[in-house]
Amino acid sequence: MKKSSKTKSFLIKPDVEVVESVEAELYKRVRSYIAKARTKVYAVANKEMVAAYWNVGREIVERQGGAERAKYGDGLIKGLSLKLTAEFGAGYTPTNLKYMRLVFLAFPNRHTLCDQLNWSHYRTLAGVENERARQFYFEECAKSDWSVRDLQRQISTQFYERLIANHVDLKNASEYVKRGRPEPKDIVRSPAILEFTGVSPFAYKESDLETGLVRHLGKFLMELGRGFALVGEQCPIHVGNEVYHCDLVFYNFLARCFFLVDLKVGKITPEDIGQMQLYKHYYERERMNPGDNPPVGIVLGSDRDEAVIRYTLNEHERNLFAVKYHLNLPTEEELQRELQRERAAFEEARLLAAPQKAGRARISKRMK
Repeated sequence: MKKSSKTKSFLIKPDVEVVESVEAELYKRVRSYIAKARTKVYAVANKEMVAAYWNVGREIVERQGGAERAKYGDGLIKGLSLKLTAEFGAGYTPTNLKYMRLVFLAFPNRHTLCDQLNWSHYRTLAGVENERARQFYFEECAKSDWSVRDLQRQISTQFYERLIANHVDLKNASEYVKRGRPEPKDIVRSPAILEFTGVSPFAYKESDLETGLVRHLGKFLMELGRGFALVGEQCPIHVGNEVYHCDLVFYNFLARCFFLVDLKVGKITPEDIGQMQLYKHYYERERMNPGDNPPVGIVLGSDRDEAVIRYTLNEHERNLFAVKYHLNLPTEEELQRELQRERAAFEEARLLAAPQKAGRARISKRMK
């Protein structure tokens, strides 16, 4: 009897495995249907909720008599909040109704709203006072699929302001950013905020920073901007009998060029810039494909001397950047001061270059 029992157990084992296999496949297929349905339901619900809240904001503004008369409408909002809460439950506090009003004022044309963004995105965007900055964040958020937390991080680190710091005409900087094929200065941000690496700013090596950036590559790509893909790390560069290694190499599909990134602990030196120029020349002659634009070099250092950078870089060099980075989040005031210094240094370099260009132009004219 014992022998028969063992034989029976052996015979039913394959059947159990088949059933488990079928159940796993069935679960996978059924789950995909439910997940897709939920995604569609969420998308429709989100679209309708944003539209409803936008309409509520419009009604409030119109009843208050326009944007300028908001301070006279507190009683109206409180009364509306009480009635809506009594009928529909939580979510219609005076604060939330004021957000609906703000979102309408920030996006008065309903047709410009994007279905990809949820209400929390719009609440966050409505808090950006600069209209050009708000529009930039709105477009980047939709195109790059930023989460609400990502959007909040980009706004708090002044992503837009860092992007346009190197532009002469700040009023038209947003137009530069929208180009179909941007220039390097339309992409590079200074300073770079790398708090997500988790690296202590008090004791670290270049390899620690590189490891942190690669480990959190998605966040680093978000800091860099749209269109970037990692080509490799510690990419070898063979020049004569020497072998150098570029820390990180990216390709940007919008700018259609390589971005070479070298990481430095401490102040960026003329030697660092010279080495990056070597990397750029190598990629320009050996790695560029037909249709590519010249490579861009970025030296990332924890500090830099503006005068040293200005006299080291050739005034015609448009594709090499010495960028300071932060390993922790600076306060808004600290970042504003640094951006003002960036702007002042850029203006000084431009003014110093102007007489030299004029002098060369006069000499050239006399020679003719």
